[in-house]
Amino acid sequence: MKHDFTRWLPAIAKNRRADFTRWLPAIAKNRRTALSIAGVAALGGLALGPAAVAAPVTSGPHAGAVAAIDLATGKSRESTTVESGLTMGSKTAEVPAEKPGKDKLIPHGLEGAQSRIPLDDAQLANAKAIVKEAKKTGVVERGAVIGVATSLQESKLYNLGHLGAYNDHDSQGLFQQRPSSGWGTPEEITDPKYASRAFFDALKNVPGWKDLPLTAAAQTVQVSAYPYAYAQWEEQAADIVQQLW
Repeated sequence: MKHDFTRWLPAIAKNRRADFTRWLPAIAKNRRTALSIAGVAALGGLALGPAAVAAPVTSGPHAGAVAAIDLATGKSRESTTVESGLTMGSKTAEVPAEKPGKDKLIPHGLEGAQSRIPLDDAQLANAKAIVKEAKKTGVVERGAVIGVATSLQESKLYNLGHLGAYNDHDSQGLFQQRPSSGWGTPEEITDPKYASRAFFDALKNVPGWKDLPLTAAAQTVQVSAYPYAYAQWEEQAADIVQQLW
């Protein structure tokens, strides 16, 4: 049975913006530094107070964004190699017995079609930071899945700095949190540890968040114009958390 999200989710914005989040660039070279690149992409999501915003999909990357990604990572797209199920964005065949099972990671089942993207070292480092803070803040496996899925939607797990004219308001970092809405300073919200902790502290204030579908829990924190967009990343987020836990 499909869940009724209307009890928790605000109305979807009437005017849909272009969504470039499938190819968000501006890649941080280390987990505490957010790289800002002008001319990269328009973000579909912004974070509105300790609550934030997401976005839907485009057909392909803007030529300037492709060049920006290559410049930021210092690697040729043609020569990029991948080594694991996580970097490939594919399901992992074998999972050690001590890792959390899908009953803890996806307790309410998947909602709708699922999306996957390959991950590079920067994205994996950011995912590890999110999982680490999930453990520290006590939201455990399920909270970690919600956090990783939210970041996959908001920034594709890249620690984005301010993108100048292409920025959506003043949203930055893994969760596209906004300094003007009380999430913290630009330096704080572009620190993966701080940003993850802020997200999880807000999540813990959502009544019954553990019993909500992922998209409802994430939306209550993020207050997105595209509330159903988070659900598409639940399966990949669960696979990431399962491997990194």
